[in-house]
Amino acid sequence: MKIAHLTLKELIDTASSSSGINVDVGPFAFNLRSKEKTFLSTFRDLYIDFPVVPSDEVVDFYIELNSPNNLRKYFGPQVNVTLDGEQPFQPFAITHGMPLFEWGLNWCIARQGQHLFMLHSAVLERNGKALILPAVPGSGKSTLCSAIAQRGWRFLSDEFCMIRPSDGQILPIPRPTPLKNESIEVIKDFSPDAFIGPLFPKTRKGTIGHLRAPSDSVASMKKTATPALIVFPRYESGSTINLKPLNKSYAFLKLTTNSFNYHFQGQTGFDLVCKMISECDTYDLVYSNLNEAIACINQINDDL
Repeated sequence: MKIAHLTLKELIDTASSSSGINVDVGPFAFNLRSKEKTFLSTFRDLYIDFPVVPSDEVVDFYIELNSPNNLRKYFGPQVNVTLDGEQPFQPFAITHGMPLFEWGLNWCIARQGQHLFMLHSAVLERNGKALILPAVPGSGKSTLCSAIAQRGWRFLSDEFCMIRPSDGQILPIPRPTPLKNESIEVIKDFSPDAFIGPLFPKTRKGTIGHLRAPSDSVASMKKTATPALIVFPRYESGSTINLKPLNKSYAFLKLTTNSFNYHFQGQTGFDLVCKMISECDTYDLVYSNLNEAIACINQINDDL
């Protein structure tokens, strides 16, 4: 059963019960408990294609998102997220439940996914070959990834490139993509049929709107992918397209600095990065036009 098979009322009734609802997002499953109807409506829209896990199965994370029971509920109401019994974040305005939930889920994954090698990177796949887009915040990674996902590539992740140490395979986790500020309108113009949820202004990252993952990408989230192409993207307004091969030694350094747990993984992390660098083509990409960037990436992917 998928979230889509539940009406909004059924979802609210299940999530607000003592057992909550279990949801599968690929390599992880989480239990969600919440009574916040506005949040759950947005959650249903954005996670509509994800499977519901039976209540008696083991999950990885327990997430509760609810309003604190204090005087704030009468003025400036807020919402808290509790993650495996902890509250690592300050309360948000009650209207901002979805961004708080997403950041909370990121926190859970980063903390408890240490058995996997994790890169801060978008990942997509085409013709059996995975494209890895590592980048620092503000590089245009999410915008480029979102655009590529609307042009025939399988979307694996915007935030986490999760690699299984035993075989070097990438585990998809195709959650909604948090588009920020100008990127929201860029993707709306680029792909008018793409579903973007409500906008959340005045977050710590500005205005955020979540792009729902393509249905076929969610349906294929148990299918792993083999790293083949590493491209470090950087958006520069008004620039001409510039794609150039990247020295392998420098690519190694850039990849490790984009890892969440390279030092924690020790020898395993070193060996995995060495394997990826030796087996993947590596490039730097400066772009301003999404169609030009996608055409370049398609060409080098086809030439592999």
